[in-house]
Order: sequence, then C-alpha cells, then structure tokens
Amino acid sequence: MGKVYTIVNQKGGVGKTTTSINLGAYLGIFQQRVLLVDIDPQANATSCLGIDKNSIQNGVYEALIGSQAASDHILHNSRFHLSLLPSSPNLAGAEIELIDLEERETRLRKLIDPLRSRYDYILIDCPPSLGLLTLNGLLAAFDGVIIPVQCEYLALEGLGQLTQTLARVRQSLFPTLDIKGVVLTMFDGRTNLSADVTSEVQRVFPNRVFNTFIPRSVRLAEAPSFGMPISIYAPESSGAKAYRALAMELLNSNGAAIHEIQE
Repeated sequence: MGKVYTIVNQKGGVGKTTTSINLGAYLGIFQQRVLLVDIDPQANATSCLGIDKNSIQNGVYEALIGSQAASDHILHNSRFHLSLLPSSPNLAGAEIELIDLEERETRLRKLIDPLRSRYDYILIDCPPSLGLLTLNGLLAAFDGVIIPVQCEYLALEGLGQLTQTLARVRQSLFPTLDIKGVVLTMFDGRTNLSADVTSEVQRVFPNRVFNTFIPRSVRLAEAPSFGMPISIYAPESSGAKAYRALAMELLNSNGAAIHEIQE
C-alpha cells in the first residue's frame, strides 16, 4: 500500500502548498508514483502546477460531494512526474454542503483508500483552516501528517492550536493519527530568530522535526507563477536542493530504495 500524508497547518503562508508540490515532484523524480490531492478551495496547488482552476469541471469537489470515483478526475503530468486530483472554486461551498451528508468527516478517506494500491505516495494539501475539509484531510492521513512551520515568531503561536486539534482527532475519531514530521520552512541560518524557532519546534515535537530545512528562496517564490515545481523551474537553486534532500529523507525514513529518473 502506498503512503498517505496530509500536509497541514491552519496558519497560511507557511509553505504548505510549496511543500506539497515540490516534495511530490522530487518523490516522482526518485521513481515514486505520486498523487497530489488539492483540497484547498483556493486551489493553489492546482494553479501552481499550471492548471486553470476555473476550468476544472470534475475534481475533488465532485468526488467529495457526489458519488463519482476520485480516479475519474485525476490528471497526470509526465514532465512533472506527478498526478493531481485538482481543486476548483466550487470547493468553497463544500464546508456547508458536507454538514448534511452522511459520514461527512471520512468522505475523503473513503475516496483515497482505493487509490493507495495505485500510488507509492499520496500527498493531501489542506486549506489554512481547521474546518471540515481539513478534518477530512486529517482522517485520510493513513500514514501521518507533515507540518510545515515558518521560521518566524508568529508561526509558533498557531502550533498550540494545531496540536490540540490533532489530540482531539485522536481522542474522538482517529486514535492512530501520527505526526510524520515537521518541516521548517523559510529558514535563514544567519538570524537568531530562525535558530530560536527551530529550538522551540524541536522542544514541542521531539524527534519529529526533519533534518532538512527549507531556506528562503526567490526561486521558490517565482516557480508557481510559471506553473512549475522547483525541480523543473530552477533545479540548481537552494530551494530545489532542499526539497530534493527532504524527499530523500522521507524515502530513507520509510526504508525505500532511491533510484533517480534519468531525463
């Protein structure tokens, strides 16, 4: 069965979508079959991969709210080594529509489960909130959550709320929900602040912080406007090297052999 990780943080601007796309792209380069699931109504992961979110007629919304199989809506990009279950603005109404549906918290989990045999890694990009969509993402995290944390003081303030949410989900709905790891993003080794945030995050999540730090990078910020992952847009940049290292670290933690696709 493939690994399913949900990328989650209720705070916006921490590099959640950036991590979902670029970690997925490098896992693909390392010959893994990768599916990115965009459950954010803003559809940033979809747009950042060069897809017009307003043109999506069948995506995660239709699969969640309707009775259609998720596999019917998956797009594949061989150049990026990624498959995508796209989002669209239609998903904005899902928070309300899900309320009246049966098994509203586990609908995404049931959509994802049949896909686990088709992919080595499924990454779920959540919205920056703790509503029903994110709850669906947490309950679909068969193998744990990955939490991007920006190396700034305000990023720490949201961690307490997130850890409380994870604890409540474990207590009431998903006792085995695990934290696969915390990714420190926008790291600047020249500043005391980055060092202080790193120390605090390591204290809150002992033995759960990835060794790879994602640096501040102009190239990482530019890549979405060109509709490309950093592996294609600027593969020699510091951001690309960091996400490459993060993908290798994740594969190593799962005992996977690493073989790179030769372009």
